[in-house]
Amino acid sequence: MVNPRRELFARIRIARKRIRPDSGFAGSLRSTRDSEDPRGQPRRMQTSPDTFRERALSVFPAGSNGEYGIPADLIPVIRSGKGCRVADADGREFLDMTMAWGAALVGHAHPKVIEAVMKQAALGANFAAVNCRAVELAERLRSINPALERVRFVASGTEATMLCLRVAIAATGRRRILRFEGAYHGQHPIGVAGMIHGKHVTLPGCDSSGAGAPWVESDVLVAPFNDAAGTEAILRAHATEIAAVIVEPLHRCLPPAPGFLQSLRSLTRELGVALIFDEVVTGFRLALGGACEFYGVTPDLIAYGKALGGGFPIGAYGGRADLMEVVEESRLPGPRYVWSASTSGGNPVSCAAAIAALEIFAGEGVYPALRARGELLRTGMREVLRAAEEPAQALGEGPLAQVAFSAAPVTNNQQWLASDRAKGRDLMLQLLRQGVFLNPMGTKLYLSLAHGEAEIEAFCDQLARALTVIQRAGAH
Repeated sequence: MVNPRRELFARIRIARKRIRPDSGFAGSLRSTRDSEDPRGQPRRMQTSPDTFRERALSVFPAGSNGEYGIPADLIPVIRSGKGCRVADADGREFLDMTMAWGAALVGHAHPKVIEAVMKQAALGANFAAVNCRAVELAERLRSINPALERVRFVASGTEATMLCLRVAIAATGRRRILRFEGAYHGQHPIGVAGMIHGKHVTLPGCDSSGAGAPWVESDVLVAPFNDAAGTEAILRAHATEIAAVIVEPLHRCLPPAPGFLQSLRSLTRELGVALIFDEVVTGFRLALGGACEFYGVTPDLIAYGKALGGGFPIGAYGGRADLMEVVEESRLPGPRYVWSASTSGGNPVSCAAAIAALEIFAGEGVYPALRARGELLRTGMREVLRAAEEPAQALGEGPLAQVAFSAAPVTNNQQWLASDRAKGRDLMLQLLRQGVFLNPMGTKLYLSLAHGEAEIEAFCDQLARALTVIQRAGAH
């Protein structure tokens, strides 16, 4: 009798051979399967007992610093990480499939990043002023993406997108922003507006749920992602009011339809509207030049974060010099002036980490390998879902993936909302129970340079087991 799981991984191995990355880079990826016991459960380390979970619940709302939404009895309090594994305060080890929400693309505690950070920390951690490492990093960013004619540093991707929006509003003298339904641009009001879907709103109206700022309903317009005609109609109807269009080039895990980003570029240029690429996720992940390079579209302003810092906190925003002039202090007090200053933005420790990360990303074969790993992961997920007879999609691009329980293709936010998201959450929580660390709120799975083929196969094995568990639970 044929073993379905054995047959499944035979197909995954065939797919792996078809898309095997450059062997020089692949050879530097080490398997961490020895951290797993024979049953695929997280191996318990020898640590003294503690109550960090209870302590977390007593000081953090819902026991977390944001979003995870993990039931109290499952909350892992992370103590350490190395490569693509993390260990919690109870001594359990997990295969990490969230990687600090993508910030640790180089892997946790990468030796080159740690060396650069330690060397710089001994010389001073923060001066709240222009410093040598910040200048070097800014120059390197501009050499990677010439669209960054001018750049400033902040401490997070949230700040980077917020400053892009403020710059566009000041530079154009217009007050409204067009964004896309379901996108996330950081935890400021415009970044959250139109994402939560707490109430029914007809586009281009904006749902202010979760923003904590009712004013977004008048200042923010929302368009359907991947609908070029619908977006054009909204833009033309409000062109004299719109300062900028902000877009995640890879919308959550939904790739842009052919020509969609190009149509945005053409239309915004025609109407004098700034085009902002939120590259907090895609930056240095899809290619060294991010989505700009990968999709071949040049925006007016760009926001970076996450992977840039090699695991350390950083954000950067920049773009056209004529737009970025509005942050120059010589323009104070305005009217077209934007106050922009960050105590820890551009600190030399984070900049040293970012320089080290960029050197790693620039290595030979890095991006072919990352893309191959991502394709292998999504192929494996599709095989698991097919074998389990689950009508579902494996979404994503590059080293990113997401499951959508939908028989129909998912290419926009409405189709995503129509998928069985409750089942998706059940699946993520079961994977967490089985020793896979991730965000059960249905967001992306992130691969890193530390994930090898063995880790992808181990994840697919755990995915198959988790599906069996939730299917059995659903049958009762």
